[in-house]
Amino acid sequence: MPLSFQNPVVMRIGLMVALTSTVLSMTVLPLVSWPLAGFFAVLLYRRRTGVAVNVGGGARLGMITGVLMAAMSVVVVSLLWLPAAFSGKLGAMMQEQMKNMWGSDPAVTQQMMHSMAGPGFAFALIFGMMGVFVLITGLSAAGGALGAKFVGRG
Repeated sequence: MPLSFQNPVVMRIGLMVALTSTVLSMTVLPLVSWPLAGFFAVLLYRRRTGVAVNVGGGARLGMITGVLMAAMSVVVVSLLWLPAAFSGKLGAMMQEQMKNMWGSDPAVTQQMMHSMAGPGFAFALIFGMMGVFVLITGLSAAGGALGAKFVGRG
């Protein structure tokens, strides 16, 4: 079967690696775990099926794993922020995070909170999420291509 979302072996390996990498990216460096996910997806696919994977196939397998990781990341972030949003403590939580990021200057925190109140923030959030999606899938695809280059062929 081709390396696609319809291939059950690809999906099992992709889900397993994506889940592991999503957990690792929350605790370890995400810029390292995302390419490694693509690499290990190719390695596991090669070991499980015995089928040689070329560089294009490795990139495709890494991209599939990256899409699954991006989806899992959205779910995890949503689950972390949802309770605060429903309890009305989201604003306070965001102010606390801003204080940790930019120091305890109340003027800077107030200016950031004011800029987040407009519709521009929603667009920035959407485009930021799209950027993260592209980054995760791109790095995972690159890791899959490297995996295919080093372990994909017999």
